Amino acid sequence: MRSISVVVSTYNAEDWLRKVLAGYARQAHRDFEVIVADDGSRRATAELVAQLAADYPVPLRHLWHEDDGYRRQEILNKAIPLAAHDYVMFTDGDCIPRSDFLAVHARLAEPGRFLSGGYCKLGMALSTRISLDDIASGRCFEPAWLRSHERLGGSNRRKLGAGPLAARVLDAITTAGATFNNCNSSAWKADLLAVNGYDERMKYGGADRELGERLERHGIRGKQVRHRAVCVHLDHARGYKTEASMQANRAIRVQAREARLRWTPHGIEKPCGGTGLLASAQDAATH
Repeated sequence: MRSISVVVSTYNAEDWLRKVLAGYARQAHRDFEVIVADDGSRRATAELVAQLAADYPVPLRHLWHEDDGYRRQEILNKAIPLAAHDYVMFTDGDCIPRSDFLAVHARLAEPGRFLSGGYCKLGMALSTRISLDDIASGRCFEPAWLRSHERLGGSNRRKLGAGPLAARVLDAITTAGATFNNCNSSAWKADLLAVNGYDERMKYGGADRELGERLERHGIRGKQVRHRAVCVHLDHARGYKTEASMQANRAIRVQAREARLRWTPHGIEKPCGGTGLLASAQDAATH
């Protein structure tokens, strides 16, 4: 049985986080820990995690830094070295996992690969409607129950309705790229450290994909699990999403791609005397 460190990112969303942690408390795969990577939430988040940790079925930790704007990549980079296990699963505090979610990641993990999953996005009314009992019973993953509350798109119907064999076939034939997605991706800790984690200059929009691109250049290929590793995504506003941040992130990805970087000097380790991505490209590419 593979041990997994689950890293759940969050920011001031206690109601959603409670539902997500309820989902992880009911996993069929039991050999894991949960690290809540908190990008500067108010005290209520720490209080919630402490309350749940008292009788949570697996180790549950809270990792926090001060609120200084959107610094999600920084808190994720702090979580990676602290992971107790050699395999790390990344998800968000708005993605409730089906009970077989971690079992899929544990079973399909293999050397030289990272796993690429997705989510089934729900509307705000249904996101609010889902209760802890709906999570415990598994109703919130049943297409018929979900359709009784809101319309389900074709992609969600396929992910939620596919049996094991059909899900495997759908993952094999999907045209979706096997990218690294913070909502539902896993990788070996050693591989994440080898590329120096996330680029901390990046704000919302593509920082996870950029990490995956460096993993690919390092020789770690993505494997599609979007129809087998299923989670439902609770709706929320994205006030941190700006066109300026998206443009800046795209420029960083282009620079890293052109320089064929595998290691970012703006990640977990900060080289002394670093002068930026392009100036460091030659040295970084040798790591």
